[in-house]
Amino acid sequence: CPAHPDRPPSPVNVTVTQLKANSATVSWDVPEGDVVIGYAILQQRQDGQMQRFIREVNTTNRACVLWDLAEDADYIIQVQSIGLYGESQASKRVHFRTLKETDRLPSNSSNQGDITMEGLDKDRQLQTGEIIIIVAVLLMWAAVIALFCRQYDIIKDNDSNNNKEKTKPSSEHSTPERPSGGLLRSK
Repeated sequence: CPAHPDRPPSPVNVTVTQLKANSATVSWDVPEGDVVIGYAILQQRQDGQMQRFIREVNTTNRACVLWDLAEDADYIIQVQSIGLYGESQASKRVHFRTLKETDRLPSNSSNQGDITMEGLDKDRQLQTGEIIIIVAVLLMWAAVIALFCRQYDIIKDNDSNNNKEKTKPSSEHSTPERPSGGLLRSK
């Protein structure tokens, strides 16, 4: 504009990439030779329900992620460059449409088949994960039981050795008591 010679020129090559159900990335180029210190993005739903103005200064970014978009909705965006002495004219209007929540891949491929396959894969991963955990737990229990048995055998062996040693002297002491026990039973 001749009235504002210090305003930077409008951004060019405004494109929308990484389209998803609830987000998209806007990128643009700035003509060479002009000092640009930020950008402003006007984002508007085509049905007029929602309008958002994003402004960022002190940045050399040439892209911005748009969040919290409605799925399967039409949007229009325009980008302005912010210079030291004002903002540029708005860029050309760029129209884009967000994906549906189910659209994982571009719509030209068979979505449903891919989604069911993804679901199956996830289930398989869960099952294999669960099996690994179960096997690990079983192995741990087996190790614990083996250790316990080994310890128990050692204790039993020690006990039986001790008992053998103990029984010899105790049998000598208990010999007089045995007949009395027998007599009690006979009565």
